Amino acid sequence: MERRVASCVIFVLVIFSVTPAFAHNVQSVYIFGDSLFDAGNNHYNNNCSAQADFPPYGSSYFHHPTGRFTNGRTVADFISQFLGIGIQKPFLEAQLEVVNGSRKEYPFNGINFASAGSGLYRATNSDLGVTPIQDQLQQFQTLMDQKLIDRKLLEKSLFFFESGSNDVFNYFLPFDPPTLTPDAYVKTMLTEVEHFVDQIYKLGARRIALFSLGPVGCVPARTLIPGAPVNRCFGKMNRMAKNYNKGVENIAKNIPKNYPGSVGVFGSVYSIFQLYRTTPSSHGITNVTDACCGDGTLRGMLQCGQEGYKICDNPNEYLFWDYFHPSEHTYKLMSKSLWADNKYIHPMNLKTLANLTIT
Repeated sequence: MERRVASCVIFVLVIFSVTPAFAHNVQSVYIFGDSLFDAGNNHYNNNCSAQADFPPYGSSYFHHPTGRFTNGRTVADFISQFLGIGIQKPFLEAQLEVVNGSRKEYPFNGINFASAGSGLYRATNSDLGVTPIQDQLQQFQTLMDQKLIDRKLLEKSLFFFESGSNDVFNYFLPFDPPTLTPDAYVKTMLTEVEHFVDQIYKLGARRIALFSLGPVGCVPARTLIPGAPVNRCFGKMNRMAKNYNKGVENIAKNIPKNYPGSVGVFGSVYSIFQLYRTTPSSHGITNVTDACCGDGTLRGMLQCGQEGYKICDNPNEYLFWDYFHPSEHTYKLMSKSLWADNKYIHPMNLKTLANLTIT
């Protein structure tokens, strides 16, 4: 009997000695981007008018508005839950809690810096008070400079980057006609992506995931652009998005070569989204054109939650939640593909990236 007890004790000790504290080699996620990732930063920015902090945003999962521009979780939220590390706080919320003393330090599971409406051009929606990608990077750098984030933690972190949709969309707005050609405009955007990758690597990032734009020309809000088609996607806008995506894919491909000890992956959100548009019934979707929540043509002429809005009965059957953004159901489908599929993300999926041992 004593031998059996001793054996059991040894067995338990062995289990605890080889079982890591986390199921993957990643303990935190740092997120940079726009409304597709924003977890509520704009809500904590008193000078920002690009908001989703009112009903019915957040109604399907959180059951209250969180500042996310959808009815529930985003891709960043789902991936963090797949990792088992919990959803990241918006930077401005965490900063407020540290300043007022309600928490002693910044979260160990990462931070979300994304700001809805922002872009790679500083001028993109600057009148709305959004935080451009350059300033998001500066916020992270300041935390590093002040040693408020342990640099060793970054070796076991994922870095998510997604930006550019607002830049491309705004290129076609009539209020301030662009002076650059579409190719030159995209080239400048890609220069900013290269700068971001360079700086984030210098600050300690080693697992870097760059995500493509979706088919921006298919969002219901295209009805706000004079001359944009209603019965099909806006081809000129999608061509710009695809041109940009090719550049981002190339940047991701060259990360290991340009930045020793690092790994880059490219998630083709555009391809995933087009799959749902062409085979919606296979993914539980019945409407790929209209927003679930909004008003006007395609429900794309009024933001969800604004006076006079209408809402569908089942958001899970809609590709789009509001005039710009996917529904939580769409985000969940996308997250599963990016996490465990190898068809739309390369050279490896996010699960494999999280399990890598990087020295």
